[in-house]
Amino acid sequence: MARSMYLPGLISSQTWLTFLLSRNHRQITKSKAIAAYKFFRHNGNQPLNSPLLAIGGQSCCPRRLSQTSTTGGEHAKDQPGLLGTTENELGLRKYLEDNGHTLVTTSDKEGENSVFDRELVDAEIIITTPFHPGYLTKERLEKAKKLKLAITAGVGSDHVDLDAANKTNGGITVAEVTGCNVVSVAEHVVMTILILVRNFVPAYQQVSTGGWDVAAVAKNSYDLEDKVVGTVAVGRIGERVLRRLQPFGCKELLYYDYQPLKPEVEKEIGCRRVESLEEMLSQCDVVTINCPLHEKTRGLFNKELISKMKKGAWLINTARGAIVVKEDVAEAVKSGHLRGYGGDVWFPQPAPKDHPLRYVQGPWGGGNAMVPHMSGSTIDAQIRYAEGTKSILQSYFSGKFDYKPEDLIVHKGEYATKAYGERK
Repeated sequence: MARSMYLPGLISSQTWLTFLLSRNHRQITKSKAIAAYKFFRHNGNQPLNSPLLAIGGQSCCPRRLSQTSTTGGEHAKDQPGLLGTTENELGLRKYLEDNGHTLVTTSDKEGENSVFDRELVDAEIIITTPFHPGYLTKERLEKAKKLKLAITAGVGSDHVDLDAANKTNGGITVAEVTGCNVVSVAEHVVMTILILVRNFVPAYQQVSTGGWDVAAVAKNSYDLEDKVVGTVAVGRIGERVLRRLQPFGCKELLYYDYQPLKPEVEKEIGCRRVESLEEMLSQCDVVTINCPLHEKTRGLFNKELISKMKKGAWLINTARGAIVVKEDVAEAVKSGHLRGYGGDVWFPQPAPKDHPLRYVQGPWGGGNAMVPHMSGSTIDAQIRYAEGTKSILQSYFSGKFDYKPEDLIVHKGEYATKAYGERK
């Protein structure tokens, strides 16, 4: 670790550059000093009455990071690959501490007295997973005077008030690990479709409790072949879902998205774009939601829109829980208008014990394939999003800020993706 320096008061980035270049006996090279200068130019003048590290490795000064993850308990000990837990910390602690940084990891994220709220005051970097999100509201961001970078260790940054992030501290960079779990989620979608269409859950429950009544479960079991399946959005996940459905011989594969696929891709998959969401829903036996959560999709699947779905259709949601109105979905399943609902996303998360989608069943029993938020958290996906998080940190610590463009959600006070605000 590079040795620490203590300097009183405030100095400008240019002054600090001059200072570093003059400290030859501390082996501060010109390249390291320039990296420091770039950091200060990006982050503004800094108080130097706290320790600053002469630049070594990828650090020009110690940073404080706060990470919010779910608690893994004994499971995290049994499986070191559970990187997205408070115990295994995305495998980042040694890397960060070797470079002089401080990491505080917690699962306590709710309420004004939570560890997450207390750490916001001093944290320069926040890392959170979408599976146990630390919600960065406008009110919380107002308290985060030092925050410069918010990383989603996974995909989906709807837990951040992005408009507020653009206006806070000169623009907080919000980044995520794009593509890290698209395969995992797409596979989970196809699995959930089959679980619902084939009425798997009641059949398993029957045999696991000692029963045997084929007619009771077969009366609500169907083939996926010759069914019409549609996806709301056809981005990285939606497209992969359609590709994985090709071998099942579906009658038609449809999608609704503001941005069409290339004609050659449509031909390869054998899918068709529908101009309006309502038109697509009226045709589909199965609908899968694969769009991001933003102001236009929040509460999108409400009573009115669900009423336009084909009676007896199945609805799958692995995108975000707040895209549906949970009470309206539960009522549609209970009445039989929806034959079933499945997925792994809830609002809020973790889901309270009285959440209606935990328990709802259809008139014939079954119709519920909900699980905890796990579709994008396979061991393979956790390795990918841990590596991606480290890569984002390295871009920040280096002073180059050379992030992958596809990982950026907001940057330098502006939206960086059409998935959220750039479409405005």
